[in-house]
Amino acid sequence: MSEASEGEMKSSSDDQTPMSAILQTEIEHGLNELQRPSGGLFLSALSAGLDIGFGPLLMATVATTAAGTWSDVTSSIVLANLYAIGFIFVVLGRSELFTEHTTLAVVPVLNGDASVKQLGRLWGIIYAGNIVGAVAFSLIAVTVAPSFGIVDPSAFVDIALKLVDHPPEAKFAAAILAGWLMGLLSWLVSAAQETISRTFFVWLVATTIGIAHLPHCIAGIVEVLPAMIFSPKIGLATFAEFMAVSTVGNAIGGSVFVALLKYGHVVRAGSTTSR
Repeated sequence: MSEASEGEMKSSSDDQTPMSAILQTEIEHGLNELQRPSGGLFLSALSAGLDIGFGPLLMATVATTAAGTWSDVTSSIVLANLYAIGFIFVVLGRSELFTEHTTLAVVPVLNGDASVKQLGRLWGIIYAGNIVGAVAFSLIAVTVAPSFGIVDPSAFVDIALKLVDHPPEAKFAAAILAGWLMGLLSWLVSAAQETISRTFFVWLVATTIGIAHLPHCIAGIVEVLPAMIFSPKIGLATFAEFMAVSTVGNAIGGSVFVALLKYGHVVRAGSTTSR
């Protein structure tokens, strides 16, 4: 093999972020979040809960506009892409989203750099801020959208039923998959070296969640709560079950299937991380 070919191969290999570097980035980012003041964390989480609502709102708007004119396949693909917009706003805007931190903040704990108590504090603040933001956005959406004629209330109901109209065990398994994907998103964003590639990864993961109708505990609030307000088909008990199942499932998916496994395979491969 010529020296030029060897140089090209080496350059191509060097362009890919090593696993150990991704892990170290995850640890550093996680520690930064764990050490942030509670007030700043809550406001950032509140912002994320508000911003993520634009995805479901656009889904309902386009579903209303295109009602009866698109095939089911076309509608599913377009709405899934719109669902991703809220996640792009949140991730690129560097707001705090609970499902990202089910992976990001677990890694420093696994590495011995932070305690479970610190993790619990972070999760609690971010989860609370996300919920307040998502509920506030939902109330704004149900007040503005029908009044302006941009959303038919039935569109909110149709979107919600695709999430809640399943047995609890099926929703739980689907929520694990959603949390797993969000954990992978955190890992991929750490590996990405530029904004364009990060945007692509956010779009890819969020669109996958959207097209498969996997339950996301924060975006799902804006999908289900408006439907509960407009339709007796979805009651408070249904909404509460959705939140409980999706939250636990998302946390397991990100913590176990990404944080624990990724950390384990990098460390067992012989990579070292600073403490």
